[in-house]
Amino acid sequence: MAARKMTFTFPEPLANELLKSVPSRDRSRYVAEALIAKLRQRNDLLASACDEANRNEDVLEIEKDFDLISADIAEPRNDAKAR
Repeated sequence: MAARKMTFTFPEPLANELLKSVPSRDRSRYVAEALIAKLRQRNDLLASACDEANRNEDVLEIEKDFDLISADIAEPRNDAKAR
């Protein structure tokens, strides 16, 4: 896998804990794995929120209203002059 070097700034206590707890040869991998886990957690939470919203009765009613509106919208005019 390709790698990209990046620079981040951490609060001093967090940086000290990382330096103290993780050997230097493992730090990049450690931070990458932590970031992967956090991003997966975030994506899972977003997917769960979307699933919940899609089951919400109020949201379903709004979607029905939008479906009715979009059925009434006329096709765009093709005879309009370009500006």
